[in-house]
Amino acid sequence: MILMKDIVREDHPILRKIAKEVPLPPSKEDVDILNKMQEYLKNSQDPEISEKYGLRGGVGLAAPQINIQKRMFAVRLEDENGKKYHYSLINPKIISHSVEKAYLTSGEGCLSVDRSVPGFVLRHARITIKGFDVDGKEIKLRLKGLPAIVFQHELDHLNGIMFYDHIDGNNPFSVPESAIPVER
Repeated sequence: MILMKDIVREDHPILRKIAKEVPLPPSKEDVDILNKMQEYLKNSQDPEISEKYGLRGGVGLAAPQINIQKRMFAVRLEDENGKKYHYSLINPKIISHSVEKAYLTSGEGCLSVDRSVPGFVLRHARITIKGFDVDGKEIKLRLKGLPAIVFQHELDHLNGIMFYDHIDGNNPFSVPESAIPVER
């Protein structure tokens, strides 16, 4: 079971490295890692379990965050319509995206960042992402709103990018007029 002590923090060098492609079909070890990451997210969203084990709530977790330099992440969230996005992706890539931007009105947070970082993170409003599931089958998803933001946040982890790298240092709350605000 993954606990908070297993999640590396922002000063750890792995968070700034580009993760390595995962050979397909995935090994049993890689599938087990993804299942444990998915289990962490599920447990972190359960009030009793998260309190018992001191877990911070999360909607996404990338392999580099648990000190594994592989292109894999898990997400577990619902959109504003209650549609569930429970995915474990291997070698994900954005294959198309909107020019239009979106941002979380509450700002972004991260399990690897123990401080609040004020400011808006501009991301693509809509993306199409392609990757592989734990069986090695190709998955293609078209996402918008909160799911698009969460998937981009996790994909950034695979490329050594932290969410606050996207915040404008001179004007952290500036947003283009055309950007879409997304509530969390």
